[in-house]
Amino acid sequence: MNSFEKMTVTGIKEYISQKQLQSYPDLIPALKEDPRTAVKKIGESLEKRVAARAKEVDRIVKMKSIEAGYYQSGILRIGGIDEVGRGPLAGPAVTCVIILKPDSSRLYVNDSKKVSKKIRESLCEQLLEDAVDYAIGQVDNDLIDSLNILNATKKAMTDSLNTLSVKPDLLLIDALHIDSEIPQKSIIHGDATSYSIAAASIVAKVYRDNLMQIFHEQYPQYGFDHNMGYGTAEHIDALRKYGPTPIHRSSFIQNLGL
Repeated sequence: MNSFEKMTVTGIKEYISQKQLQSYPDLIPALKEDPRTAVKKIGESLEKRVAARAKEVDRIVKMKSIEAGYYQSGILRIGGIDEVGRGPLAGPAVTCVIILKPDSSRLYVNDSKKVSKKIRESLCEQLLEDAVDYAIGQVDNDLIDSLNILNATKKAMTDSLNTLSVKPDLLLIDALHIDSEIPQKSIIHGDATSYSIAAASIVAKVYRDNLMQIFHEQYPQYGFDHNMGYGTAEHIDALRKYGPTPIHRSSFIQNLGL
């Protein structure tokens, strides 16, 4: 057991900053037994961080239980597929299909809307490292206007599947069914309950957000760099002032009286 009696509070903080979270349980007892209140609080803080990590590990195990059952039944390659950008007034809808190695187990994977931008971008890189294969599909605003958003989304999903070099044995999909010979399982709220679908939603979200950053450079007055094309008050005000751009969805903005 470590003894912190001869160390200052600042020294203890610096010492702990160099340690990995996995080593915290070895440090906590001595910190909590220290007579100094500030040191005790450090121990309590580390204890909460350890508990939070354990809770997150359990959540990911539960989230992977759907995939685990299929792996145990003999399925080798599972593809998760999801879409982002169904609701915005501007920009494309984007889909991603991703086949992950069975041992992929990245903490904080979740529905992309529940993950901060910083963590989402970091997870995207990690998940692509874990991918056996992945592909992006997208449909622009004109196709969305022509087909309607549901059919356009399904087309983007089919396009992404057809782009894969490695085909999955099973497709897990968030609350949809698409035209494909690959067996598929539709899961309600799949992006919050299936690890593979959540991973796909994260990769698709990062890809689409990057596209909207590019569109922001072309049309800076609409705030695409932060609203991502969604109908915020600022975005709608800009539409009324400047009119629609070539990337706006006519079928979406017609109800705004523009």
